[in-house]
Amino acid sequence: MINITFPVLDGKVAIITGGAMGMGLATAKLFAEAKAKVVVADLNEDKGQAAVAEIEEIGGTAFFVKTDISKSEQVKSMVAQTVEKYGQLDVAVNNAALTPDNAPAAEFDEDYWDKLISIDLTGTALCMKYELQQMIEQGQGGSIINISSVSGFRPQPNNIAYVAAKHGVVGMTKVAAMENGDKNIRVNSVAPGAIDTPMLRGSLEETGQTEEEFAPQLSLLGRFGQAKEIAEASLWLASDQSSYLTGTTIHADAGYTSR
Repeated sequence: MINITFPVLDGKVAIITGGAMGMGLATAKLFAEAKAKVVVADLNEDKGQAAVAEIEEIGGTAFFVKTDISKSEQVKSMVAQTVEKYGQLDVAVNNAALTPDNAPAAEFDEDYWDKLISIDLTGTALCMKYELQQMIEQGQGGSIINISSVSGFRPQPNNIAYVAAKHGVVGMTKVAAMENGDKNIRVNSVAPGAIDTPMLRGSLEETGQTEEEFAPQLSLLGRFGQAKEIAEASLWLASDQSSYLTGTTIHADAGYTSR
């Protein structure tokens, strides 16, 4: 008889960056349900503390660390505080990112380019750097999940910085996987498609479109994805049920990049 169980992270410690809202919050809550001790890392302290309260309300264990992932010392401190609080680091979901830019390549905003790259690309690299150092020091393996995007595989017009950053996240994931497989540290990514978030809803309002009109352009399933569906992909990659997977990407995009 095949025993299929919900992926569990019992006894594991997990950092979720950008964990105060959206996909990050959904991931933090789901990981807590899977019995992980969760570190919610985010710049927004009010929403971060609210996220911790939500997790505690469902019986989970969590604490908040205010972190600007574009700052090396803050990322290093995030990992150090995690280990000080829970004694180890087993899983990290590097989810924090800025929203895409909105200008053609010939006119892109150079200031926003610098800001976005410092968080979406450099920030993700810094997170991996210090997460890897801790996992290597522990000598017990680990799992790192970087959140990329369909834009890391199928470029979109008018967001050159975001497309560049998300392509970079995919490449960095592969390099880290190559370098750390012999240490039993797995590094993978998830590339979400059109996920039902306030940002997406705001875009619909601006264009005057409905989900029924717009979703089929982005999804073979004819609907937007839910934040929890991305969290579930990350949970599987974090768990032992994906123990032979590293250096790859789960395309959680309802077939958008298959066309």
